[in-house]
Amino acid sequence: MNAQDPFAGFKAVQKEAWSLFTPMEVFTTPSAARLVNFAGVAAGQNLLDVGCGTGVVAITAARRGAKVRGLDLSPVLIERAREHAALVGLDIDFRDGDAESLPYGDNEFDVVLSQFGHMFAPRPDVTIAEMLRVLKPGGTIAFSTWPPHLFVGRMFALIGARLPPPEGVASPVLWGDPKIVTERLAGRVKDLSFEMDMMTPSALSPQHFRRTMEATIGPLIKLVAEYKDEPEKLKSLRTEFETLISGYFDAGNNVMRQQFLMTKARKL
Repeated sequence: MNAQDPFAGFKAVQKEAWSLFTPMEVFTTPSAARLVNFAGVAAGQNLLDVGCGTGVVAITAARRGAKVRGLDLSPVLIERAREHAALVGLDIDFRDGDAESLPYGDNEFDVVLSQFGHMFAPRPDVTIAEMLRVLKPGGTIAFSTWPPHLFVGRMFALIGARLPPPEGVASPVLWGDPKIVTERLAGRVKDLSFEMDMMTPSALSPQHFRRTMEATIGPLIKLVAEYKDEPEKLKSLRTEFETLISGYFDAGNNVMRQQFLMTKARKL
Protein backbone atom coordinates (compact mmCIF):
# COMPACT_ATOMS: atom_id res chain seq x y z
CA MET A 1 0.00 0.00 0.00
CA ASN A 2 1.31 3.43 -0.89
CA ALA A 3 0.14 7.03 -0.86
CA GLN A 4 -1.30 6.63 -4.36
CA ASP A 5 -3.64 3.82 -3.36
CA PRO A 6 -7.18 5.29 -3.22
CA PHE A 7 -8.25 2.47 -0.91
CA ALA A 8 -5.34 2.65 1.54
CA GLY A 9 -7.62 3.73 4.39
CA PHE A 10 -10.12 0.97 3.63
CA LYS A 11 -7.33 -1.62 3.60
CA ALA A 12 -5.96 -0.33 6.90
CA VAL A 13 -9.37 -0.94 8.49
CA GLN A 14 -9.50 -4.41 6.94
CA LYS A 15 -6.04 -5.24 8.24
CA GLU A 16 -7.09 -4.39 11.77
CA ALA A 17 -10.51 -6.06 11.67
CA TRP A 18 -9.41 -9.37 10.13
CA SER A 19 -6.62 -9.79 12.70
CA LEU A 20 -9.17 -11.57 14.93
CA PHE A 21 -10.02 -14.26 12.35
CA THR A 22 -7.65 -16.91 13.77
CA PRO A 23 -10.27 -19.02 15.65
CA MET A 24 -12.11 -19.65 12.36
CA GLU A 25 -9.19 -21.72 11.05
CA VAL A 26 -10.72 -24.77 12.71
CA PHE A 27 -13.58 -24.45 10.19
CA THR A 28 -11.52 -23.47 7.12
CA THR A 29 -8.97 -26.27 7.48
CA PRO A 30 -11.14 -29.04 5.93
CA SER A 31 -12.21 -26.77 3.06
CA ALA A 32 -8.54 -25.93 2.46
CA ALA A 33 -7.92 -29.57 1.57
CA ARG A 34 -10.92 -29.52 -0.76
CA LEU A 35 -9.54 -26.52 -2.64
CA VAL A 36 -6.07 -28.08 -2.92
CA ASN A 37 -7.64 -31.31 -4.23
CA PHE A 38 -9.89 -29.39 -6.63
CA ALA A 39 -6.88 -27.52 -8.02
CA GLY A 40 -4.94 -30.76 -8.52
CA VAL A 41 -1.86 -29.51 -6.66
CA ALA A 42 1.17 -31.73 -7.23
CA ALA A 43 4.67 -32.10 -5.84
CA GLY A 44 7.25 -29.71 -7.26
CA GLN A 45 4.82 -27.00 -8.34
CA ASN A 46 5.50 -23.38 -7.44
CA LEU A 47 2.35 -22.21 -5.69
CA LEU A 48 1.07 -18.91 -4.30
CA ASP A 49 -1.72 -18.65 -1.72
CA VAL A 50 -3.30 -15.16 -1.97
CA GLY A 51 -5.08 -13.94 1.17
CA CYS A 52 -3.55 -16.93 2.95
CA GLY A 53 -4.80 -16.03 6.43
CA THR A 54 -3.42 -18.48 8.98
CA GLY A 55 -1.88 -20.62 6.23
CA VAL A 56 -4.23 -23.59 6.09
CA VAL A 57 -4.25 -23.79 2.28
CA ALA A 58 -0.53 -23.07 1.96
CA ILE A 59 0.42 -25.74 4.49
CA THR A 60 -1.92 -28.30 2.94
CA ALA A 61 -0.30 -27.67 -0.46
CA ALA A 62 3.21 -27.79 1.00
CA ARG A 63 2.48 -31.17 2.55
CA ARG A 64 1.76 -32.36 -1.01
CA GLY A 65 5.29 -31.34 -1.99
CA ALA A 66 4.51 -28.00 -3.61
CA LYS A 67 6.94 -25.09 -3.17
CA VAL A 68 4.66 -22.58 -1.49
CA ARG A 69 4.52 -18.90 -0.76
CA GLY A 70 1.67 -17.13 1.01
CA LEU A 71 0.58 -13.51 1.32
CA ASP A 72 -2.01 -11.78 3.48
CA LEU A 73 -2.94 -8.22 4.42
CA SER A 74 -2.87 -9.03 8.15
CA PRO A 75 0.55 -9.37 9.85
CA VAL A 76 -1.20 -11.04 12.78
CA LEU A 77 -2.51 -13.84 10.57
CA ILE A 78 0.85 -14.17 8.81
CA GLU A 79 2.55 -14.70 12.16
CA ARG A 80 0.06 -17.45 12.95
CA ALA A 81 0.75 -19.04 9.54
CA ARG A 82 4.48 -19.04 10.27
CA GLU A 83 3.86 -20.74 13.61
CA HIS A 84 1.80 -23.45 11.90
CA ALA A 85 4.50 -24.06 9.27
CA ALA A 86 7.26 -24.18 11.86
CA LEU A 87 5.34 -26.73 13.92
CA VAL A 88 5.56 -29.28 11.10
CA GLY A 89 8.94 -28.18 9.75
CA LEU A 90 7.69 -26.74 6.46
CA ASP A 91 9.67 -24.06 4.64
CA ILE A 92 7.01 -21.62 3.42
CA ASP A 93 7.68 -17.97 2.63
CA PHE A 94 4.82 -16.09 4.32
CA ARG A 95 4.70 -12.33 4.05
CA ASP A 96 2.18 -9.57 4.66
CA GLY A 97 1.13 -7.76 1.51
CA ASP A 98 -1.64 -6.61 -0.78
CA ALA A 99 -3.52 -8.81 -3.27
CA GLU A 100 -3.82 -5.76 -5.54
CA SER A 101 -0.02 -5.37 -5.69
CA LEU A 102 1.61 -8.78 -5.47
CA PRO A 103 5.36 -8.62 -4.73
CA TYR A 104 6.25 -11.37 -7.21
CA GLY A 105 7.49 -11.55 -10.77
CA ASP A 106 5.53 -12.22 -13.94
CA ASN A 107 4.80 -15.88 -14.78
CA GLU A 108 6.40 -17.04 -11.53
CA PHE A 109 3.88 -19.65 -10.30
CA ASP A 110 2.40 -22.90 -11.60
CA VAL A 111 -0.63 -22.52 -9.32
CA VAL A 112 -2.33 -19.51 -7.68
CA LEU A 113 -4.94 -20.26 -5.02
CA SER A 114 -7.15 -18.24 -2.71
CA GLN A 115 -9.59 -19.47 -0.08
CA PHE A 116 -12.09 -16.75 0.86
CA GLY A 117 -9.23 -14.24 0.59
CA HIS A 118 -8.79 -12.35 -2.68
CA MET A 119 -12.55 -11.73 -2.76
CA PHE A 120 -12.16 -9.01 -0.09
CA ALA A 121 -9.76 -6.87 -2.11
CA PRO A 122 -11.69 -3.75 -3.21
CA ARG A 123 -11.09 -3.89 -7.00
CA PRO A 124 -11.75 -7.25 -8.70
CA ASP A 125 -10.19 -6.15 -11.98
CA VAL A 126 -6.93 -5.18 -10.30
CA THR A 127 -6.86 -8.31 -8.13
CA ILE A 128 -7.48 -10.80 -10.91
CA ALA A 129 -4.99 -9.04 -13.16
CA GLU A 130 -2.33 -9.43 -10.47
CA MET A 131 -3.16 -13.08 -9.77
CA LEU A 132 -2.94 -13.91 -13.47
CA ARG A 133 0.18 -11.78 -13.99
CA VAL A 134 2.20 -13.94 -11.58
CA LEU A 135 0.76 -17.19 -12.99
CA LYS A 136 2.54 -19.00 -15.81
CA PRO A 137 0.69 -19.54 -19.11
CA GLY A 138 -1.13 -22.85 -18.75
CA GLY A 139 -0.95 -22.58 -14.97
CA THR A 140 -3.93 -23.16 -12.69
CA ILE A 141 -5.86 -20.50 -10.82
CA ALA A 142 -8.40 -21.75 -8.29
CA PHE A 143 -10.34 -20.13 -5.48
CA SER A 144 -13.14 -20.66 -3.00
CA THR A 145 -15.77 -17.94 -2.55
CA TRP A 146 -19.17 -17.34 -0.95
CA PRO A 147 -22.25 -17.21 -3.26
CA PRO A 148 -24.39 -14.11 -2.69
CA HIS A 149 -27.68 -16.00 -2.27
CA LEU A 150 -26.49 -18.39 0.47
CA PHE A 151 -25.71 -17.89 4.16
CA VAL A 152 -22.37 -16.05 4.14
CA GLY A 153 -23.35 -13.95 1.13
CA ARG A 154 -26.56 -12.96 2.86
CA MET A 155 -24.63 -12.18 6.05
CA PHE A 156 -22.40 -9.74 4.19
CA ALA A 157 -25.47 -8.18 2.56
CA LEU A 158 -26.99 -7.70 6.01
CA ILE A 159 -23.79 -6.01 7.20
CA GLY A 160 -23.42 -3.93 4.04
CA ALA A 161 -26.94 -2.54 4.34
CA ARG A 162 -25.95 -1.03 7.70
CA LEU A 163 -22.28 -0.33 7.02
CA PRO A 164 -21.84 0.37 3.30
CA PRO A 165 -18.29 0.08 1.92
CA PRO A 166 -16.57 3.14 0.43
CA GLU A 167 -17.56 4.12 -3.10
CA GLY A 168 -15.76 1.98 -5.65
CA VAL A 169 -15.39 -1.09 -3.42
CA ALA A 170 -17.01 -4.12 -5.05
CA SER A 171 -19.10 -6.57 -3.04
CA PRO A 172 -16.89 -9.55 -2.14
CA VAL A 173 -19.70 -12.06 -2.64
CA LEU A 174 -19.97 -11.30 -6.36
CA TRP A 175 -16.95 -13.61 -6.62
CA GLY A 176 -19.41 -16.37 -5.67
CA ASP A 177 -21.58 -15.84 -8.77
CA PRO A 178 -20.40 -18.10 -11.64
CA LYS A 179 -21.80 -15.69 -14.24
CA ILE A 180 -19.80 -12.77 -12.87
CA VAL A 181 -16.67 -14.89 -12.42
CA THR A 182 -16.98 -16.01 -16.05
CA GLU A 183 -17.20 -12.38 -17.15
CA ARG A 184 -14.20 -11.35 -15.05
CA LEU A 185 -12.05 -14.16 -16.44
CA ALA A 186 -13.26 -13.93 -20.03
CA GLY A 187 -10.48 -13.92 -22.62
CA ARG A 188 -7.83 -14.66 -19.98
CA VAL A 189 -8.36 -18.33 -19.14
CA LYS A 190 -9.51 -21.66 -20.56
CA ASP A 191 -11.05 -24.82 -19.08
CA LEU A 192 -13.12 -22.82 -16.58
CA SER A 193 -15.06 -25.02 -14.17
CA PHE A 194 -17.06 -24.69 -10.96
CA GLU A 195 -17.94 -26.97 -8.08
CA MET A 196 -20.07 -26.45 -4.98
CA ASP A 197 -19.04 -27.79 -1.59
CA MET A 198 -20.19 -27.49 2.02
CA MET A 199 -18.57 -26.19 5.17
CA THR A 200 -20.17 -27.41 8.40
CA PRO A 201 -18.87 -25.40 11.36
CA SER A 202 -20.07 -26.60 14.73
CA ALA A 203 -22.59 -24.51 16.64
CA LEU A 204 -24.60 -25.07 19.80
CA SER A 205 -27.37 -22.68 18.76
CA PRO A 206 -27.96 -19.73 16.41
CA GLN A 207 -27.14 -17.46 19.34
CA HIS A 208 -23.83 -19.20 19.97
CA PHE A 209 -22.89 -19.00 16.31
CA ARG A 210 -23.83 -15.33 16.13
CA ARG A 211 -21.50 -14.67 19.05
CA THR A 212 -18.66 -16.55 17.34
CA MET A 213 -19.09 -14.57 14.15
CA GLU A 214 -19.21 -11.27 16.02
CA ALA A 215 -15.82 -12.05 17.53
CA THR A 216 -14.03 -13.20 14.33
CA ILE A 217 -15.51 -11.71 11.13
CA GLY A 218 -13.91 -8.36 10.34
CA PRO A 219 -16.84 -6.35 8.92
CA LEU A 220 -19.18 -7.68 11.62
CA ILE A 221 -16.70 -6.77 14.36
CA LYS A 222 -16.62 -3.23 12.97
CA LEU A 223 -20.42 -2.98 12.78
CA VAL A 224 -20.93 -4.19 16.36
CA ALA A 225 -18.36 -1.62 17.49
CA GLU A 226 -20.30 1.08 15.61
CA TYR A 227 -23.42 0.17 17.58
CA LYS A 228 -21.79 0.04 21.03
CA ASP A 229 -23.68 3.16 22.13
CA GLU A 230 -26.89 2.34 20.26
CA PRO A 231 -28.43 -0.68 22.04
CA GLU A 232 -31.64 -0.74 19.99
CA LYS A 233 -29.74 -0.87 16.71
CA LEU A 234 -27.49 -3.62 18.09
CA LYS A 235 -30.51 -5.59 19.29
CA SER A 236 -32.17 -5.27 15.86
CA LEU A 237 -28.99 -6.40 14.10
CA ARG A 238 -28.64 -9.43 16.34
CA THR A 239 -32.29 -10.42 15.96
CA GLU A 240 -32.09 -10.25 12.16
CA PHE A 241 -28.75 -12.07 12.12
CA GLU A 242 -29.98 -14.89 14.36
CA THR A 243 -33.04 -15.29 12.13
CA LEU A 244 -30.73 -15.64 9.12
CA ILE A 245 -28.51 -18.14 10.96
CA SER A 246 -31.55 -20.22 11.94
CA GLY A 247 -32.29 -20.94 8.29
CA TYR A 248 -28.93 -22.72 7.91
CA PHE A 249 -28.54 -24.22 11.38
CA ASP A 250 -28.89 -28.00 11.58
CA ALA A 251 -30.12 -28.39 15.17
CA GLY A 252 -30.09 -32.18 14.97
CA ASN A 253 -26.34 -32.23 14.30
CA ASN A 254 -25.19 -28.99 15.95
CA VAL A 255 -23.70 -27.62 12.73
CA MET A 256 -24.19 -24.80 10.28
CA ARG A 257 -24.57 -25.62 6.59
CA GLN A 258 -22.51 -23.13 4.62
CA GLN A 259 -22.19 -23.86 0.92
CA PHE A 260 -19.32 -22.34 -1.01
CA LEU A 261 -18.24 -22.19 -4.64
CA MET A 262 -14.91 -23.39 -6.00
CA THR A 263 -13.64 -22.01 -9.30
CA LYS A 264 -10.78 -23.42 -11.40
CA ALA A 265 -9.26 -22.41 -14.73
CA ARG A 266 -5.98 -22.40 -16.68
CA LYS A 267 -4.30 -19.22 -17.82
CA LEU A 268 -4.17 -18.67 -21.55
